[in-house]
Amino acid sequence: MDLQEGDAAPDFRLPRDGGGELSLADFKGRKLVLYAYPKDDTPGCTQEAIAFNGLRAAFEACGTAIVGVSPDPAKRHDRFKQKHELAFPLLADESQALAEAYGIWVEKSMYGRSYMGLERSTFLIDAEGRIARIWRKVKVAGHAQEVLEAAQAL
Repeated sequence: MDLQEGDAAPDFRLPRDGGGELSLADFKGRKLVLYAYPKDDTPGCTQEAIAFNGLRAAFEACGTAIVGVSPDPAKRHDRFKQKHELAFPLLADESQALAEAYGIWVEKSMYGRSYMGLERSTFLIDAEGRIARIWRKVKVAGHAQEVLEAAQAL
C-alpha cells in the first residue's frame, strides 16, 4: 500500500511494552508521531529513540503523543525502554501487520543479499486520524527535531 499525506491512517492494535495493547483509536483527538524503526538497541535505533524521548515535553506541549514500533517482541521492548529510560510506548509488530498496512515492510539488501525488513519511517497523524506528514528512509540525525517542528505547525 502506498499511503499519501491526507489519507486516513490505517488502524492498528498491537502489543506494547509493559503488557496490554495500543490502537490508533487510543489517540483519537490528539496528534500522534508513529515512528517505525528496524531493531531495538542498535546504534541508529537507539539514537532515534533517545532523540524523540529528549523532545517529549515539547511534543506534549503541542498535543502530540509519540509511539515507536518495530518487529521486536514486547519483552525486548521492555529491556530497551528500561535501559534508555524511554517514556513513550513501544509497539511490537511481530507479524508485520502494521508495517504492511503502512507500506514500510520492504525488500532491502545488504552485502548483495536481499531480504524483507522494516523501512525506517515516521508518520505524523493529525487529531482526526489523517496522515499529515510522511518521512520515509529516515536519516536519524536531526529527524526528531524536524518532526517536532511539523507537529508544532499542524
